[in-house]
Amino acid sequence: MAIGPRLELRHSQTLVMTPQLQQAIKLLQFSNLELREYVETELERNPLLERVDGEGAEGGGEEPAAPLPSAGEPMSLDSDGAPAAAAEAIDVDYENVFNNDSSADAPSPEGLGDAYYPERGGRGGFDEDLPGLEGTLTSPPTLKEHLTEQLQVTFTDPADRLLAAVLIDGLDEAGYLTIDLAELAARVGIDLGRIEALVRRLQGFDPTGVFARDLKECLALQLKERNRFDPAMAALLDNLPLVARKDIQALVRLCGVDAEDVADMIGEIRALNPKPGNAFETDVVQTLVPDVFVRRAADGGWNIELNADTLPRLLVNTRYHARVLSQSRGKTDKVFLSDCLASANWLIRSLDQRANTILKVAAELVKRQEGFLQHGVKHLKPLNLRTIAEAIEMHESTVSRVTSNKYMATPRGIYEMKYFFTASLGSTDGGDSHSAEAVRARIRELVDAETADDILSDDKICELLKAEGIDIARRTVAKYREAMRIGSSAERRRTKRLEKQK
Repeated sequence: MAIGPRLELRHSQTLVMTPQLQQAIKLLQFSNLELREYVETELERNPLLERVDGEGAEGGGEEPAAPLPSAGEPMSLDSDGAPAAAAEAIDVDYENVFNNDSSADAPSPEGLGDAYYPERGGRGGFDEDLPGLEGTLTSPPTLKEHLTEQLQVTFTDPADRLLAAVLIDGLDEAGYLTIDLAELAARVGIDLGRIEALVRRLQGFDPTGVFARDLKECLALQLKERNRFDPAMAALLDNLPLVARKDIQALVRLCGVDAEDVADMIGEIRALNPKPGNAFETDVVQTLVPDVFVRRAADGGWNIELNADTLPRLLVNTRYHARVLSQSRGKTDKVFLSDCLASANWLIRSLDQRANTILKVAAELVKRQEGFLQHGVKHLKPLNLRTIAEAIEMHESTVSRVTSNKYMATPRGIYEMKYFFTASLGSTDGGDSHSAEAVRARIRELVDAETADDILSDDKICELLKAEGIDIARRTVAKYREAMRIGSSAERRRTKRLEKQK
């Protein structure tokens, strides 16, 4: 066979994800708070995007892509995301869906340009470089800073200060010492006894319990400060696994005291702080903000709407685009403006499509789980992604992205959309299947209703559930019980008896 260059013509079909499609998929799986952060980045990057700060903003001459129904009008969603009349008593509020492709603002006063309007996406303002209110506030000290302040007034020897700083750096978030002291002594060439003495001095720092090597030492330091560390308490700390299992009889034998004293000592241990360093945690706790609101309607149906307070409101400033385009000279400037206009229009269309898709999925979830909304978790029905995907004529992956990191505010509380998808358990009488979440709630009720003299074993719980028409195995009961962090029947019996004695 001869080897040489040649030309070949081949035809093939491939599926390619365009950047616009990738952007739409990324926006779909964002929560509303994540979406706002993404939009803020786009506002800084794209000069044609404008934030709508209030109602009554003037449009740019283009009509909405689809008619928007008035709030409260009974609507359903077709496969294309457009509203259509339906008989179901589910109201979908599209008032906060903004699908305008463009907008224009009133012309600025002569000579001032966009700088006259500092609210336009944060561009051109006189004070855009000034820090916000958050930047002027003082933050609470971290654990490292708190200990370093005590270090400066406790140690005078420079070597001790240096070693103490190394030990402070070796603390984890809970305040436990993670450094191997023998390895540290070998590395710096200092006697191990000196480092251990240094650690003992550091263990006197505030908060009490820091620089402990394990939980036992941390609790012992706090008990010593309270003058409650005696031989019985030391024996109790040596057998913390028995404390976790609430094995009172074994603890009575090991500690040499009666059951009442053991109960009192366990109560003292529970009052201690096993993670003293967590009091200096500086991570900001994010408030859970729902993406969808579900409210009861006056006619007995349900009103479903997106959280308008967290949704970004964007329009395209076509007048600014026309003005800048008329003054641009080079080809590079015109290409840049063209890309910005196309990107802005596509972003607004993607936001509109995302809003419609979320509403379609939320409306179908409310329709399928109406029993839960009315009567509670006992009436939660088994549901999977395929059922919702087939009902709204979308792919399962789309439904999965929509329900990820999205929360729904219902009359019964705020739930993640994934919460409404539960596994199915069969029925002993051949009736409707039962939701795994509803079965877990029923197991919790049975356990809470126990008394010290009548503790239910897993076999007994299994029998009771089967009597109620739930086909479940004993190992499944044990799995659900452990997932809810419910102890075994022996542990619960000891706990109930201890509580009864108190």
